[in-house]
Amino acid sequence: MERTGAQMIVEALKQEGVDTVFGYPGGAVIPIFDALYDAKEIRLILTRHEQAAVHAADGYARVTGKVGVCIATSGPGATNTVTGLATARFDSVPLVCITGQVSRAMIGNDAFQEADTVGITQPVTKHNYLVTKRENLAEIMRKSFFLAANGRPGPIVVDVPKDVQNETYEDTYPAQVMIRGYKPVGSPEPKALRALSAALAQSKKPLFFLGGGMVIANAEETFDKILQATGVPVITSLMGIGVVDSRHPLNLGMVGMHGSVAANKALTACDLLIGLGVRFDDRATGEPSRFAPHAVKVHVDIDPSSIGRNIDIDIPVIADLRLALDELLPLLPVSPESEKLEPWLSEIKCYKSLEQRLASSATQDATKGTKQSAPRESDNPPDPREVLDALNETFPDAVVSTEVGQNQMWAAQYLAFSKPRRWLTSGGLGTMGYGFPAGMGAQASDPHNPVIVVAGDGSFQMNIQELATCVQQSLPVIVVILNNGYLGMVRQWQELFYKRRYSSTCLESRDGCNRGCVDMEKQSLPYMPDFAGIAKAYGAQGYRTETLAQFKAALQAVKNCCYPTVIDCAIAKEANVWPMVAPGKGNDQMLYKNTSV
Repeated sequence: MERTGAQMIVEALKQEGVDTVFGYPGGAVIPIFDALYDAKEIRLILTRHEQAAVHAADGYARVTGKVGVCIATSGPGATNTVTGLATARFDSVPLVCITGQVSRAMIGNDAFQEADTVGITQPVTKHNYLVTKRENLAEIMRKSFFLAANGRPGPIVVDVPKDVQNETYEDTYPAQVMIRGYKPVGSPEPKALRALSAALAQSKKPLFFLGGGMVIANAEETFDKILQATGVPVITSLMGIGVVDSRHPLNLGMVGMHGSVAANKALTACDLLIGLGVRFDDRATGEPSRFAPHAVKVHVDIDPSSIGRNIDIDIPVIADLRLALDELLPLLPVSPESEKLEPWLSEIKCYKSLEQRLASSATQDATKGTKQSAPRESDNPPDPREVLDALNETFPDAVVSTEVGQNQMWAAQYLAFSKPRRWLTSGGLGTMGYGFPAGMGAQASDPHNPVIVVAGDGSFQMNIQELATCVQQSLPVIVVILNNGYLGMVRQWQELFYKRRYSSTCLESRDGCNRGCVDMEKQSLPYMPDFAGIAKAYGAQGYRTETLAQFKAALQAVKNCCYPTVIDCAIAKEANVWPMVAPGKGNDQMLYKNTSV
């Protein structure tokens, strides 16, 4: 059948089962948007910025496990996608980003809205293509979807000149694809798997370390059987949250710079650490020489280049994670070796008790100075944990997307998840502005399941314009802003390591302010901006809360609503994320409210 290039792109989307596309039109992609006009089976969501389109496709992909798709025009449209592509690349998210390009005859002539999209995006994508021949378009689209989803997933850019989009050619979409030199690994080497099994049998203090690769591989069901068979405790990376129920007695929580006390203590004490789909990134490991210093280290991963990059590995297992776990299961004992692990589990129980005592002490400190005649909820800005506990109670099964900073770490520490693909966050790149559009993309995949965005008052403003998209596309995302008037995480570092010199982190600072002001509670003028007012201006719902009681009332008001909502929740200005591993320190050198733990 003879089709234009634009029509072939739409046919490719149909053949790949794409039902939702995020994008922003421009001169170099008008033919594609024109072809999509008649594609009733594909929902085209107009975002208000190309970066948001990529993040939305990212959120959609993380929740569904399918390839996310976005479209941007040439030049500035394409360059605006770079942050989103880099975010997806770091976190191994399958995306296909289709960009327009000037006509082939104009490439290299500094034409209007021309940019070297392939050159610019090469460092932040898994692969990219410039389509120079119409007859190659169908095969390139097929390869792009295959590459995005197979092996270690990642974003692919397909840059299509406008004349290629308009050129007709008689072809069909290929059913199969062959990519020379690209063969993703499958099953592990039996020898490596036997070494892992033997190490597990000999260990007295084993520990599983779960990462985002577990989510990508959809390996949670097999791992649950392994957990039952071994009774070995679990720690997670930021990206591994949700693989094991947060409330499971063997789940010690997140590890690393702002990990739980129990997780970091267990990591330091273990004699066997089995990393499953983790990158051993610097925020998780701390000072490498102090990372699990007594442990035999195992790393199971589909990407050979990730193994041994940051931490020396004793037993490398290169494999598709789900296949590796499927083949490991028969090698394990039939029932948990509870007697052998009892001393280890007792030691871990002590770590948990220490963590509970520290948290209780922190809560008591937070309530000091409050009016004894009034309940905690009625007179003070709530503690972040109280806010997130209320969110958990009201929306126990929601998808949660976060921005980056203190809000992200508090959400990781305090929210509970019973299954994967309910936790969306920018892990590797730490992208402010990710959470809201990613939540929007997640909501587009399922309009009936609640989606909560946990944001900071700084990060929410990075892509606040997507309120228009949510309103017009009927995406009832609920944004909860933990508002302390500061770029909170940077402010925390300035407090701890820069003598409270709050340089350019106070979001209430105005021309003429005293640079040496450290009076956190002083507020000479009303907070700016009025987030609730902005939400209403876009046609969404908006609330401003000053106390925990007001926040809970706002949650109840929106619990069953079907409108996008912003809840601007004031919190204590100097609230910090604890525990914390300072830069250059090991995970065993934690601080909890400035006290060594």
